Amino acid sequence: MSIVICDESNKSYPEEFEAIVKDIIDYAIDYVECPYECEVNVLFTDNEGIREINKEQRNIDSPTDVLSFPLVDYDKPCDLSIAEANEMEYFNSDTGELMLGDIVISIDRVYSQAEEYGHSPKREIAFLTAHSMLHLFGYDHMTEEERLVMEELQKDILNKKGYTRDYE
Repeated sequence: MSIVICDESNKSYPEEFEAIVKDIIDYAIDYVECPYECEVNVLFTDNEGIREINKEQRNIDSPTDVLSFPLVDYDKPCDLSIAEANEMEYFNSDTGELMLGDIVISIDRVYSQAEEYGHSPKREIAFLTAHSMLHLFGYDHMTEEERLVMEELQKDILNKKGYTRDYE
């Protein structure tokens, strides 16, 4: 598995953040029973950096906490048949890994939301990573039903990995 983390945030954060992100990515891949080795890119940025990406990619001129850019065009969540049918498009020709996509996390929002929700920044970065990984597997929250499914999956991933609201 290839997980590449780049930091453009110019913020200080615990070294553990990168280990937590890798832990959640690895677990999410197993959790959804993806049978492939995968490739995921993660960018840590600040509010201004994520605002620029949000404006450029989504035409929304405001910062957000996390952005997900899945590379697989799922018909339904976790249905990898499209990737299997189009190996040249979805698998890295050098490594053979399934290219899931990119995650962008605002370190500023990690800290502000942790304070707002009354838990640790480490738990918040785990949450944002789990949320984003579900997007990379085709889950969404555009309808109430989708939102409830996604929230339950996020909660289960975080609980099973021990990143509960009281996690320090």
